Amino acid sequence: MRKLKLQVNITLDGFIASPDGKTDWMWIPGKKDPAGLQKVIELATSSDTLLLGRKMTSGFINHWENVADNQPDSPEYPLGQHLVNMRKIVFSRTQKEIKGRNLEVENGDLATVVQHLKEQPGKDIIVYGGAEFVSSLISLNLIDEYNLIVNPVAIGKGMPIFNDKIILDLENSITFKTGKVLNTYRPA
Repeated sequence: MRKLKLQVNITLDGFIASPDGKTDWMWIPGKKDPAGLQKVIELATSSDTLLLGRKMTSGFINHWENVADNQPDSPEYPLGQHLVNMRKIVFSRTQKEIKGRNLEVENGDLATVVQHLKEQPGKDIIVYGGAEFVSSLISLNLIDEYNLIVNPVAIGKGMPIFNDKIILDLENSITFKTGKVLNTYRPA
């Protein structure tokens, strides 16, 4: 059975975005980390399906299609190529169609659809966000692996993904030269 892996950047105080949805705190000026990017690429390429919530989809698709189409010299280019070419499923209660390459819109019951996807053959499934969508997956106990990239910043208030108590077992922890830490957890 395929695993559903969450990969998300998170602040020290537990938010994945500021209250207005901005994530500008993720990029530390003057601090590039090829090892961190390589780990993100490895996580992405271990999956052949990407799940997204509707609210973050437009910006996500526009960014990565631009990287894949117009930035061959960017260190993010290999990631962009993979993300654009992989199957993407956007969950929405309100929209039936969203533009993007290899993108499908799913309006069905979240738990039923995700369980069916896990039972299909293929590589693992990865989810990046958004906050409400990820919170729903967590509340429904659908995440099999949590890859939390903890950023060395606190923002005071923002969008959390954990709304209830959850106990996780730490599987691995990698520290990057930017001060970011990738903690990989499994449900206890």
